[in-house]
Amino acid sequence: MNIWTVLTVILVVLVVILGLLYYFGNKAQQRQLESQKFIEASSQTANVLIIDKKKMKLKEAPLPKMVYEQSPKYLRWQKIPVIKAKIGPRVVNLVADAKVFNQLPVKAECKVKLSGIYITEVIKGGIVDEKELKRRKKANEKAAKKAAKEAKKAAKSK
Repeated sequence: MNIWTVLTVILVVLVVILGLLYYFGNKAQQRQLESQKFIEASSQTANVLIIDKKKMKLKEAPLPKMVYEQSPKYLRWQKIPVIKAKIGPRVVNLVADAKVFNQLPVKAECKVKLSGIYITEVIKGGIVDEKELKRRKKANEKAAKKAAKEAKKAAKSK
């Protein structure tokens, strides 16, 4: 008798937890769909020259203060993909989608969809395949090592 009551209580608690997760999951999904519609409605295409890209904490990112203040508290300590780009004559800092961040080539021009300061899609000029992505990553690492070696030599010669 005692074991069955414990099992029924555990079962009832699990059912309640699953019900709450289902409810809040649907609510979050609806909010995400609404925000996605808003992003799509306000998006525009632009030619962008990517200067630099990094993953930084939101607090350290060179974004407007309003972005930090309006972000949810749980996102403030996560690293976000930040891109320094030149759009026309202006140099601006943008935030990219996680999928888009890997596709954007550094020091190259590409056509992207922008929604405010958020890059949602690469239309032309992005890296599509994994081999090209790995090749560029190796090339960047090689260039960084070479620059470090040259800086070391310059420091020794002085």
